[in-house]
Amino acid sequence: MPFFRDVPPPPPETPSGVRAAWSDSMGKLATRCLQVIIVVVLLAGIVYASGVLSVVTIPVLLALIIASAMHPVVSWLRRHHFPSVFATLTVLLGVLVVLGLVGWLIVVAVENQFSSLQKSAIEGFQKLQDSAKDLPFSISDGQVDSAVKTATDFVTSAKFGSGALAGASATANFLTGLVLMIVVLFFFLKDGPRIWEFLLRPFTGESYARARRVGDRVVSTLGGYVRGTATVAAVDAIGIGVGITIIGVPLALPLAVVVFITAFIPIVGATAAGILAALVALVALGPVPALFVIGVVVLVNQLEGNLLQPVLMGKTLRLHGLVILVGLTAGTVLAGITGAIMSVPLLAAAWGAIKVWDGPDTPAKPWRQKRSEDVEDHERANKRAKRREKARKARRKQVEKAS
Repeated sequence: MPFFRDVPPPPPETPSGVRAAWSDSMGKLATRCLQVIIVVVLLAGIVYASGVLSVVTIPVLLALIIASAMHPVVSWLRRHHFPSVFATLTVLLGVLVVLGLVGWLIVVAVENQFSSLQKSAIEGFQKLQDSAKDLPFSISDGQVDSAVKTATDFVTSAKFGSGALAGASATANFLTGLVLMIVVLFFFLKDGPRIWEFLLRPFTGESYARARRVGDRVVSTLGGYVRGTATVAAVDAIGIGVGITIIGVPLALPLAVVVFITAFIPIVGATAAGILAALVALVALGPVPALFVIGVVVLVNQLEGNLLQPVLMGKTLRLHGLVILVGLTAGTVLAGITGAIMSVPLLAAAWGAIKVWDGPDTPAKPWRQKRSEDVEDHERANKRAKRREKARKARRKQVEKAS
């Protein structure tokens, strides 16, 4: 019957000229490159806008990091029937007291010991100048006086004055950002979960579940990083501070505080503070105490790297050292010291978000481990393949000889 007759399939659609040009391998590659360019331009625009609005973005990010670290304390107070506002104000005042105490210790200790350090620095400079006469190359007093005169002229020049005006503007920006950070931190501590739920209103279903997972992981990663780093920084500051106090280095207390602050910059922070302490010891006490200070810094850094970091931050910060160094460099270029301090926790938070993108323990598909990534396993597999190939060739030779 004609009704059941087989209907021939329609002829394949011939793509138009433009569509055919974009459907081959080169067209697909060009499409992918265009997508990458759009993403890079978008990211560059975000970074540029963040740099222009650094007075806003940096305080907000700092408030987010501190709020993530203090969130367990606020939750504990609320579970013990503290009013929400009272719990928030208690934690906020505690944070401000700690930050103010750190600044006060630096200022007071430097003010009390500055005169003695200045006298020791003059004596040390004279010793270095006398020692320079014994070097293989000659450094005359005239060259030293010329260098000092150049520095003095720069300090008294109009260029230095314009730099001082820029410093005054930077101080005003710092105070503005500090006030903004305190206000934003208060609201993050008080209404952080509500703010996050408000931002998640456009999402439903799986998108909402993914956003919830990402938000929880980011907060836990940032909080764990700050708490772990603060513990490591405190141990570094106490260890190096006690060591340089026993050696007799002046400004031991402010140097210990500087060690605590710079320890929030991984890899290079505590080392830079230790170099500063060694320089102070060299100027004030001489080369032998400076060597002892270097020994104390190396010992404390070994304790940090081999014991404290793996135990306290092993689950929070699982980033390769190369990633940390690149992140530190990029953060320093974009936002100076503040960027260096913030770059690593933000990278850790981003990696934590990727790890729960498709499930509580399922990373995003491109970042899932698809094979063994152990170099030794690959080497052993290559050796086994070479042995099998060698045995196969030996059997082939035996068969050829037998025939």
